[in-house]
Amino acid sequence: MSSASSPGNSPGLNEKILFWASFFTLIAAGIGFSVRGFILKDWGNQFGFTQSELGSITGGGLVGFGIAIIFFSFCADQFGYGKLMMVAFTLHASSAIVTFAATPVYGMYGKEGAYWCLYIGMWLFALGNGTCEAVINPLTATLFPKNKTHWLNILHAGWPLGLILGALIVLGFKQAAPDVRWEVKLGVFLVPVLLYGLMMFNRPFPHSEAKSSGVSMGTMVVTLVSPILLFLFFLHALVGYVELGTDSWIGNITERVLADETKALIAFIWTNALMFTLRFFAGPIVEKINPIGLLFVSALMGTAGLFMLGQPFTNDIWPWMFAVTIYGLGKTFYWPTLLGTISERFPKGGALALGISGGIGMISAGMLGGPGIGYKQDYFAVEKAKEIAPATYDRYKAPNASGFPVFSNIAPDKLPPVAGLDNSKLKVFDDWGGVIDTDGKRKEGKKTTLESDLETVARLESEGKPVGAELKENLNKLKDWWEKDGRPNYTADKDKLGEARLYGAKQALLYTAVVPAALAVGFLLLILYFMATGGYKQVHLEAARPSGRPAGGADAGDWGR
Repeated sequence: MSSASSPGNSPGLNEKILFWASFFTLIAAGIGFSVRGFILKDWGNQFGFTQSELGSITGGGLVGFGIAIIFFSFCADQFGYGKLMMVAFTLHASSAIVTFAATPVYGMYGKEGAYWCLYIGMWLFALGNGTCEAVINPLTATLFPKNKTHWLNILHAGWPLGLILGALIVLGFKQAAPDVRWEVKLGVFLVPVLLYGLMMFNRPFPHSEAKSSGVSMGTMVVTLVSPILLFLFFLHALVGYVELGTDSWIGNITERVLADETKALIAFIWTNALMFTLRFFAGPIVEKINPIGLLFVSALMGTAGLFMLGQPFTNDIWPWMFAVTIYGLGKTFYWPTLLGTISERFPKGGALALGISGGIGMISAGMLGGPGIGYKQDYFAVEKAKEIAPATYDRYKAPNASGFPVFSNIAPDKLPPVAGLDNSKLKVFDDWGGVIDTDGKRKEGKKTTLESDLETVARLESEGKPVGAELKENLNKLKDWWEKDGRPNYTADKDKLGEARLYGAKQALLYTAVVPAALAVGFLLLILYFMATGGYKQVHLEAARPSGRPAGGADAGDWGR
């Protein structure tokens, strides 16, 4: 295919293919992220992880996402966008292999082995996502130089679409095949991975706008020390915490609040359908209100939404849907509009400025957002359990304490490590509620997952097949605990555990509202700054770009590999 752009104001066929292939990379990332959010409970139940441990698994992956964006942003133009996308494809495929190994590895090496499979698999997945992100943001800014914020919002509509598809996958399997394993649900993300790989294979890519305009790497680096750009980087760290950190947990928390997985999926789908739709129409919105004003309003709505989600009145479906709608409206424009602002105001920063900003957001989500919200759930659930039912807490507490990574070491008095509620024990507890009827009598033919697992181990042994010693030991310990402590106290513990778990989930969201409130202050300061300096205006690298392409598209001379 010719690498030349079509004449006129419209991007050429090659540019359209590259843009929509970039769109598919975010669909793949969204599906993987969404399905993982809904199968966190499966991992906790199967492998016995606490909320803090699950937060560390998801958080580590986001850190990898950020590191990959920053690393490849330094060498994207030199290495070539096409080669980077080959690396991304390989990382995405290998992440599935390592993640799916968690179950057999658990059978051989127990909980720790499963943890490392999931953790490394998450890192590989995130590194693939980060490699894509290092390419697709500067690529879109180059393809559409005159309306970057609009097209970056359309590009990043792929993310909520992926989240929606992930939720629909979970919902579809629940209806059609409720017993299907989590590996099958997660594996669907490989479909858009294959699509973007085929669309981008052996296709010419443009150089970044900055490189095409003759901006050197030294100039890009110097641009990074602008006080306003550094402040935007800081704000992106807060965006990463509140948007992706909350997204890591919102499905899990919604199910806890509404006590219904299907309702939780519907709420999740609705929120992201709203975000997907609005991002497609960001252009007219930005024309009415400049990007900084849009971000300020978004931060106010995000604060209000999370505050309401943390209140008792949103424990029912319709109040929860109202509050989650306000939150969804707030988070819609954070990420792409902030990237658009950086690209519009600091074009000499090129792929480097965009990559560092996105990388900081991802690292913040990984180190602070995911683990922090998981830690807050554990902390407040334990606080409530100790207050209302200390004996119940003693029965269900995890064997080891977990803290807020890094910060619990710095300020152990403010953020002390806590032994959260053990999800493997809670799984037996939750299963038992489905095994017995309202009179406390056992339903015929119903079994808990623990009972089924023990039967499977016994059958494998009778057939002379290998069974992991640690797996068998863990299952028998759980059985002994249930028969001695769990089942005899089930009635006494039921309401208390539910109250503590709900309190932990709600308080985690309430405290998270502080982050978008801080964002609102930051964006207000930027509004005042631009008012004092002549207003917000997009900066163009006009001198080095050929004329005649006002609507976007890289010139034929700007194309490379």
